[in-house]
Amino acid sequence: MRLILGLALRDLWRDWARLVCNIAVMAGVLVPLLVLFGVRNGVYEALLGQLLRNPAALQIDTRGNSAFTPADAEEVRGWPETAFVTLKTRSLFDYVNVRPAGQPAVREAVAVPTGAGDPMLAPLPGLGADEIAVSAPLAAQLGLGPGDAVELVTQAPERPRQLVLARRVGMILPEARAAGRAVLADLGTLDLIEAFYDEYALPEHGIATGRPLAGRVADYEGMRAYAASLEALAPLQARMEARFGVATEAQTARVTGVLGLGRNLGLALALTAVVAGTGLAAALVFGFWAEVARKRHMLAGLGLIGLPPAALGLIPMVQALVTALLGLAVSFALFAVAGAVAERLFASGLTEEGGLVRLAPGQGLAIAAGVVILVTASALAAARAALRTDPAVVLREAP
Repeated sequence: MRLILGLALRDLWRDWARLVCNIAVMAGVLVPLLVLFGVRNGVYEALLGQLLRNPAALQIDTRGNSAFTPADAEEVRGWPETAFVTLKTRSLFDYVNVRPAGQPAVREAVAVPTGAGDPMLAPLPGLGADEIAVSAPLAAQLGLGPGDAVELVTQAPERPRQLVLARRVGMILPEARAAGRAVLADLGTLDLIEAFYDEYALPEHGIATGRPLAGRVADYEGMRAYAASLEALAPLQARMEARFGVATEAQTARVTGVLGLGRNLGLALALTAVVAGTGLAAALVFGFWAEVARKRHMLAGLGLIGLPPAALGLIPMVQALVTALLGLAVSFALFAVAGAVAERLFASGLTEEGGLVRLAPGQGLAIAAGVVILVTASALAAARAALRTDPAVVLREAP
């Protein structure tokens, strides 16, 4: 085996010009494919990243005045497409006044129900007791920070006193998640505010007049759900609409468009890779076969001195593998240079990690393995020609 390896390498080095040509052919096909694949990854991951960084892309809200119960929420929570769900109180009572404790500054904000596992609160698993989350604009206007004490103030013409709920800021929401003035609070807080507007007595909050709270039946106007993944958004929306007979709002069209773009880009790139790979395979097959045909006298001589046909067939195989490894090394080096040039030209920073041209290590290994298999298969054709070489016949044909 060492003899075969040494002979193959020395012969390959002697014909270094042909080796360089084969490497150039491989690089000429692989480098553009690697760049296309890297650009596809960079652009697609940037689009996906923009969606995934904003939980609103997975959100589904019911529209109109409907009637939901806690049992309905539990049913939706049990579906495999669902990551989180909460009921919503009547939109007529969604607004509250927010003020820092002990300060006169007041801002009106939209109250949004939340709960444990709400993607809007990520990375926090949820809010603590008597905690709320406030949007970045509201926090900036009131000078709020995490841990600050605030008061939610609600007033109605029919009530003699305001409802004042003391809370603490558990989280400042990123601006991408809530652009306006918003407060995220647990459903119990919003239900309490609605009971205040419905003129129920809340003695623990200093409001003694009104109907007994024990006789109140909670009425939930809507539902807010989050899909478990981008792929689950459309099925979850369709299932909610069919189950409850309601209209919903979601970014389904945008998400479906991005997912479809990824599939189309993948198919286009796969078709390009198949066409380019077929051309590369044809070039390598004919190239290695021509090499064997050109060296048939040398192979015949090696056969006469005792090398078996199987050993002769290993010579083009070894040379093909060495050519493949060198071609891959050159191709990936040129790909790195092309990627760096593209980054400098476009200065994109499309993803959080940055990068217009991105190739994961696993993808690089898969491409390298595919090239090695392709080159090895091409060399097999040449090896079969070497195995059929009859030294006596070849030498008789020699001039």
